[in-house]
Amino acid sequence: MRIFDPHIHMTSRTTDDYRRMHAAGVRAVVEPSFWLGQPRTSVGSFTDYFDALLGWEPFRASQYGIAHHATIGLNPKEANDARCREVLDVLPRYLAKDRVVAVGELGYDSMTPEEDDVFAAQLALAAEHELPALVHTPHRDKLAGTRRTLDVVRESALEPGAVLVDHLNEMTVDVVAESGCWMGFSVYPDTKMDEHRMVEILRRHGLDRMIVNSAADWGNSDPLKTRRVGETMLAAGYTADDVDRVLWRNPVEFYGQSGRLELPETEAPAGTGTSELVGLVGAGATFMGNSVLRGARE
Repeated sequence: MRIFDPHIHMTSRTTDDYRRMHAAGVRAVVEPSFWLGQPRTSVGSFTDYFDALLGWEPFRASQYGIAHHATIGLNPKEANDARCREVLDVLPRYLAKDRVVAVGELGYDSMTPEEDDVFAAQLALAAEHELPALVHTPHRDKLAGTRRTLDVVRESALEPGAVLVDHLNEMTVDVVAESGCWMGFSVYPDTKMDEHRMVEILRRHGLDRMIVNSAADWGNSDPLKTRRVGETMLAAGYTADDVDRVLWRNPVEFYGQSGRLELPETEAPAGTGTSELVGLVGAGATFMGNSVLRGARE
């Protein structure tokens, strides 16, 4: 089982997670820029963060055999903070960089006028840079927020097929399916979506334009939830090819629109399981003089 996790915040995770993910079949990830749990207070804190997403984090992933990509954007929560609006001026510099495969996470948190403006501006940047867009739907008043999201997408220069609307559930999937946008589902231990509900949605709606992710971050989350979805699909009677389509070929098709995916040539071994941990791929490698190792090594 080869897995492409199309939405995971690895900056918040440890190298132990990278080892477990590789053992579970994960060979590629996309890390969307998002908020840190507390407000940033200057544009410089964003640029340092973006630089890490495009430098240190791809190096760290590569040490465990995983290809790392990113989406760059001003997240909805911080769109309401006037101190952060200048980030829009520096985004074009980052959207031109290799391994940036979409603009995101964009969208709504509280559905304020400020969020309206920032959302529309970043969709315009996506169209200008010929990149797809990753859109976050709000946690509160979700159906209304999803409908409003789709209205803004329709008013943009992006085609629906270049937009992934994420964090969907049973209440919101229908309207996104009708829109022609890609449908994203974050599978969590306690909230949002679980693997059994996810498989039922696949049964009802089919496999086209379906994207499954773990969205693992600094909160209660699990970077192996993509693997759990694949296992649950197989137990429900789906074929290995169906699983490969949902967990690999679909995210490759969506983010491949950027023309910037750099994927491994080899597939995950057929017998790969979570008990088979991988060691460092480049044990002596460093990034700007830093290694993922700690302490002396003979």
